Amino acid sequence: MHLAVGVFDGVHLGHQALIRRLVGDARAAGATPVAATFDPLPAQVLAQDPPQSTLADAPERATLLEHAGAHDVIIFTFDTAFSHQSAEAFIKRVTSAGDVQRIVVGPDFQFGHGREGAVPALRTLGEKYGFAVTVVEPISLGGPVISSTRIRQALRQGDLETAQALLGRPYSVAGTIVKGEQRGRSLGFPTINLAPPPDKLLPHDGIYATWVVLGDTRYRAASSLGVRPTFGGGPRKLEAFILDFDREVYGQQATIAFVERLRDEIRFESADALAAQIAKDVEQTRLALR
Repeated sequence: MHLAVGVFDGVHLGHQALIRRLVGDARAAGATPVAATFDPLPAQVLAQDPPQSTLADAPERATLLEHAGAHDVIIFTFDTAFSHQSAEAFIKRVTSAGDVQRIVVGPDFQFGHGREGAVPALRTLGEKYGFAVTVVEPISLGGPVISSTRIRQALRQGDLETAQALLGRPYSVAGTIVKGEQRGRSLGFPTINLAPPPDKLLPHDGIYATWVVLGDTRYRAASSLGVRPTFGGGPRKLEAFILDFDREVYGQQATIAFVERLRDEIRFESADALAAQIAKDVEQTRLALR
């Protein structure tokens, strides 16, 4: 087995390049390429007040890693006890997953309690436990190297173009469809309300042209993310008006993929003015998602 180990949050183009290296080396050696990641993300466990920062939850990461070429994905449960194990104890746990011939990591890989281990320690442990180590350097795009940090920054600024370029795909949010206040229905634009996981990073508030995936079908949708200032504000909500759609889908799972940011969320003087603007947003969505 050749094993890639990392957080892989977002499985961006840099992560995909690492997996391609994993797969190429594994095939050349007649080995199985496997990826290992962590759930929850270490930052969500170790930070005292973790922000909404997750780009992809464990199931999504596993799917993306497999699409990138990993034959299997191992998900280690990262909790306080896991974080307290030594670097060597972690490697013992990793190698217990099978006959590990090679471990593939990025140059900033750290492991063990207090991040006591890094690449030099990994090489030393490799000599002891019988595996080689490959370090895959990050790749650059538009200057700095591709990183989950850059993607988070872009999304928080509403810069979908940069986020999509670094991810290699539109950023998406999955969750359960829940009942809302049905204000959209009263405006003539009934929406679905998506409840994402609490640690999921949401883009900057605004109106977006999006794809909504329900089951195996993808639909065009004009989506709103924000606090609904025309109606006095409130908690952030993610709503989507699905074009040419008329079904009750409460309780179902859906994914919203953000394609183009149309405008800021602003306060309108009346519900009629808001409805007129939504109609324009819908037409912009049709043009953006042709």
